[in-house]
Amino acid sequence: MAGFSVSRYAPDRGVWGRLTARDSVVRRLDWPMLGSAIALSLIGAALVYSATRGRDTLNHGDPYYFLLRHALNTGIGFALMVGTIWLGHRTLRGAVPILYGLSVLLVLAVLTPLGATVNGAHAWIIIGGGFSLQPSEFTKITIILVMAMILAARVDAGDQLHPDHRTVAKALGLALLPMVIVMGMPDLGSVMVMAVIVLGVLLASGASNRWVFGLLGAGAAGAVAVWQLGLLDDYQIARFAAFANPALDPAGVGYNTNQARIAIGSGGLTGTGLFQGTQTTGQFVPEQQTDFVFTVAGEELGFLGAGLILVLLGVVLWRACRIARETTELYGTIVAAGIIAWFAFQAFENIGMTLGIMPVAGLPLPFVSYGGSSMFAVWVAIGLLQSIRVQRPMSA
Repeated sequence: MAGFSVSRYAPDRGVWGRLTARDSVVRRLDWPMLGSAIALSLIGAALVYSATRGRDTLNHGDPYYFLLRHALNTGIGFALMVGTIWLGHRTLRGAVPILYGLSVLLVLAVLTPLGATVNGAHAWIIIGGGFSLQPSEFTKITIILVMAMILAARVDAGDQLHPDHRTVAKALGLALLPMVIVMGMPDLGSVMVMAVIVLGVLLASGASNRWVFGLLGAGAAGAVAVWQLGLLDDYQIARFAAFANPALDPAGVGYNTNQARIAIGSGGLTGTGLFQGTQTTGQFVPEQQTDFVFTVAGEELGFLGAGLILVLLGVVLWRACRIARETTELYGTIVAAGIIAWFAFQAFENIGMTLGIMPVAGLPLPFVSYGGSSMFAVWVAIGLLQSIRVQRPMSA
């Protein structure tokens, strides 16, 4: 990587030890990013409450059931972020092999009797007490960390300028293992996100462009093979068919997308008002607290409210790009780039499927949708980004 220097940063203890009262961890945090992420979670709480307060069969007769759990998930996620910052991304670098092994074991556990099927995807582990775990959400993080560890090791040590072919092949092999397992669940949406993460990581690592173009070609060939060999479940095929032809089955597989567009279109410029949306209160759009939460914003907050969500997501991505650009270690650059690719694609896919410009893939909207595993994962990612910023060298 041209102009890349590995001598400008000190070990963790040196960086933290030189932080004074005037240059504390709190002062070094990226507050625009943190504030935007908090705002998104708060907006999500209001939208989740609006989508679920009147659904007695869903909320067990308690209108605050999902609101309280969303708040709890956000609080736990925030605590995980603080813990990640405290440990530091460099400290976690030494624990990556353990974290990777645990994530592989968890996704494998889904394929055992411990796994459960939700909305057609056998991707969950039921914990009890109404709580469940989706291991593929955490696998996104471990794929980023393990690839960054492998690709940056010799570059950060000063032995190479760019990862060589053997290093890239090793990193791709480690990323491919959990992706194959997740594909077998099947959880096509998560696999799509992981594939984009891998591409983003390779682009940031300085690996040869032949690997990037090779992966794009292999991905296209793999998609054709999966389709031709009939490896997709019927509901997944139906979703792609409905995306290609929205009028194919408006009362069946195309129902969600059609109702989502009606809800968003009815909001106009300023929306019908929070808790006043007819599509939302009439329960016309399924899964409005999770995958289709953006429809609540479109209907009740209108173009301006939905646009605010896009702006806040844009701020998170902008600040993440700045962190990736300013860090002086390849490991930090790769981690930040992987998170950027993850957040950007998942937000685009989630919002795109509600507008009918992307196929339904069952992906939550980062920070906004209801869901513990997703919320925990995105806040850990924010912690990693903040750690990269906090532990920048004093001269950076």
